[in-house]
Formats: sequence, structure tokens, C-alpha cells
Amino acid sequence: MKPGFPGLLVLLGLLHLAVMRVWGVTTTFPSFPTPTSFPTSNFSSSSPPDSAWPTSSSKFQSFSNFTGNRDDRGVCQCSVILPDNTFPVVRVERLEITAQTISKKFEKELSKVKEYVKLISVYEEKLLNLTVRVSIMEKDSISYTELDFELIKMEVKEMEKLIKQLKVGFTGSTVIIDQLEVEIRNMTLLVEQLETLDKNNVLAIRRQILALKNRLKECEASKVESAPLPPAPGSCAHGGVVNISKPAVVQLNWLGFNYKYGAWGRDYSPQNPGSGLYWVAPLDTDGRTLRYYRLYNTMDDLLLHTNARENQILYGQGGGTVVYKNNMYVNWHNTRNMAKINLTTNKVDLTQTLPDAAYNNRFSYANVGWQDIDFAVDENGLWVIYATEASTGNIVISKLNDSTLAVLNTWHAKQYKPSVTNTFMVCGVLYATRTLSTRLEEIFYYYDTNTGKEGKLSIVMQKMQENVQSINYHPFEQKLFVYNDGYLLNYDLAFRPLPQ
Repeated sequence: MKPGFPGLLVLLGLLHLAVMRVWGVTTTFPSFPTPTSFPTSNFSSSSPPDSAWPTSSSKFQSFSNFTGNRDDRGVCQCSVILPDNTFPVVRVERLEITAQTISKKFEKELSKVKEYVKLISVYEEKLLNLTVRVSIMEKDSISYTELDFELIKMEVKEMEKLIKQLKVGFTGSTVIIDQLEVEIRNMTLLVEQLETLDKNNVLAIRRQILALKNRLKECEASKVESAPLPPAPGSCAHGGVVNISKPAVVQLNWLGFNYKYGAWGRDYSPQNPGSGLYWVAPLDTDGRTLRYYRLYNTMDDLLLHTNARENQILYGQGGGTVVYKNNMYVNWHNTRNMAKINLTTNKVDLTQTLPDAAYNNRFSYANVGWQDIDFAVDENGLWVIYATEASTGNIVISKLNDSTLAVLNTWHAKQYKPSVTNTFMVCGVLYATRTLSTRLEEIFYYYDTNTGKEGKLSIVMQKMQENVQSINYHPFEQKLFVYNDGYLLNYDLAFRPLPQ
């Protein structure tokens, strides 16, 4: 006998409830009308056929695969136990437990990986820093010492230890770790090579230089007593100028940068060689006219522009001015006359014509105008350098009487005056300069009035600006006072010692 429709419906509901209980779900069915008869073909023999549903407290009779009851509200509740071959409940539960365990282990390993990634980033930065330091070392290994190499090697060893620890604790992919290990190994080899190179070159050279310096000091100490002394101030006990110092820039002339032409120096008197006044005589901006000059008692006054005496004259010409024994000597404007001006009274004490001298820019120096007549002072007194038509522009040197401006003696050189930039006298020897570049000048020629000999030199002197307008020598200080495009420069001269 086949079951009726209501019975099939109840059976399907019970099966659904059994499946949901397996997955932890309780299903509530709606109440059905109590059947008048209930087929028993699929129930066990203990169930009475066509019986009514029991009360809410009563239980259904046990069937082969489910149990059930009805609550106070008439809702039917039942559970079904399915065989394992029908649905693998136990295996599903085991799978769920295993999945939870694996998830916990994965979270733990993931946290380790995150920590290792942070450490790798830190040491990657250290590797980059070491790379920069090694690059600097390759470019300039002289600045590194043996201690620097030892510090680098210690840092590399620390990173090697960390990499080994990471390899032991890191069970995942080790591609990054292996790459870092290779880079650290290469860094170690590179540091060792650089250290070897440095020892073979820089450090060895340093030691050799230190040894040479020590030997040089010993040699200097042993020879200091026998070294020739420089000549005494104002003395000519030497063999002539052999070298020159770098320029000492005193300052810009007091009128400013636009006054590029002029002269400056210090008064020299054999009676009071170290107490002369400092003087500055810039020309007008035309580079020709001398109208104003200043006197300073000390170099400090000159530097600070204090305690200056400013005087005016009518008129000097060119930058060939000198001061000797408290008198200023200038070429008088628009003539070949020489003028002697008393610095105490600022009056012209004497004028005298320089015989046959060319003037008014006929044979001036190279790059300097209106300096046809150039006065000079040295240990022997007052001189004048000029050119004549008869000398065809070559330099003429005359010794003057400083009181009367009379010419005492004259020498004719073979050097063309417009080809030199300036001249000065030291112990009766004329020295001429020429331009090498915008920053270099050269003392290239000399004429010795003591012997009548002349020749070539090569003493390079640096300069502040491009053009040298005047050079004056001070015998006591043994310095050159150079007017260089408005700047006041000082040079120290070095002399060749006399043969022993």
C-alpha cells in the first residue's frame, strides 16, 4: 500500500530537518491537521496504523532513522540520523577542525614574515649606505684610514650573522634572503679589494710622505745654521731678485673702483728708513691727470681711512709718481718737466726739464697711458725711466740728484718701452714686467746699471686685476707697492744670496 500525499509531505519535512541538524540548524515546521489515518508502509511494525497524533507531551514512536515530537503549540520537531555512507558528517567535522588549525598556523607564519620583511628593509638601507660610502672611498680613498676599513668590515659581519639567522627561522620562500646574502658577500670582497688597493697606494704613500717630512725636518734642522740669511733691510748684499710672493691685497683706493689708474707706496729716507709716510695718488678717471693724493702715518690709518691728509696739486700727469725723503716727484702736466713737491707744505719746490724725453703718451707702457716719464726709488736713490726719439722707444735709465733733479748718469737698454707693462729699480738694477694673462704678470727682463749687463728672467707674479698701472719698490721693507686697476697690492721680494 502506497503512502498518501500528507504522509510524503511529513516525511520530506523530517528529512530536511535531519539534514539541517547535521549543519547545526534547527528547522521549525508549521503544524498540519491531524490526519484521520496514517499509512504504515514505511514505518516500523510498532507504529499503529491510522492512529491520531498524540498530545504535545507524548513522543512519536521510534522509527528506523528519526525521532520526533510535537510541542504545546502543535509544532512538529524531529531529528534524523543519517548513515555515514549517505553524508560524511564526521569527515566534514574533521576537515573543519583541520582548516581552523591550519589557519592559526598560517597567521603565525604570516606575522613572522612581516617581521622579517621589516628587518630586511632596515638592512637594505644599511647596504645602500655602505654602497654610498664605498663609492666615496673609490673616488677619494685618501680621506679614509685603516680604522674606517675595520668599521666597515664589522658592519658587514653583523649583516652576515643576521642573514644566517633569517635563513634558519624563515621556512617560506628564501629568494630575497639569498639575494641579500650574495650582495653582502660581494660587499665583503669589494671592501677587502679596496683595503688592499689603499694599502698598496694611499696608505703606503702617506707613510712615505710622513717619512720624507720627518727626514726633511731633520735636514732643515741640521742646515738651519748654514742657510743663507736674507739681506738686511736697505742692503744690496745679494745677487738680485730671484722670486716674489703672492700679492697681499691692502684695499681699494679711497676714491673707488672707477679710479683704475694711479700709484701708491711708502716714503723712503736712508736717514729714517722705517718711518716713512704711506701715500696714495689715484689719477682722474681719464687716466692722465693727478690732482689729489692722501698721506697716512701708519698702515692701520690707511686701512681704516683715518687720520688722512688729503692734498691737491695743479697738475701731475700719469702714474709714474714716487715719494723720496718727504718729497713727491711727478711728471708735470703736458710737459717733459719733472716736479718736486714738498709733502709738508704741498708746494712745488722745484721743476726741471728731462732732456730729450718723449712725453704726452709717446712711449708709455703697454696697457697704461700717459706714463712716459716713470720715477723710481731704490737703495741708491732717485731714478727716472723714460724713452727718447733717439732711442726709438727703447728704455733709457737716468740717475737723478734728488735735490736739484739734475741727471747724474744715463744708460740705454735694448728693451722697447711700450712692450713692457711697468718697471722698478732694486740696487741699481732695472726690472721690467709683461702680461701673461688676466691674472698673471711676469718679471721677464733686467738691466744692471752696475755692470751694463741685461738679460731675460722668468719670475711669475699673480695679480688681482688685469692691468698693472704702477710698481714702486721700498728698499727698507723690500716690498713692491703695486697699483692694480684701483687696488693696492703688496709683494715681498726674495733675493739670490751672494756666493760664499
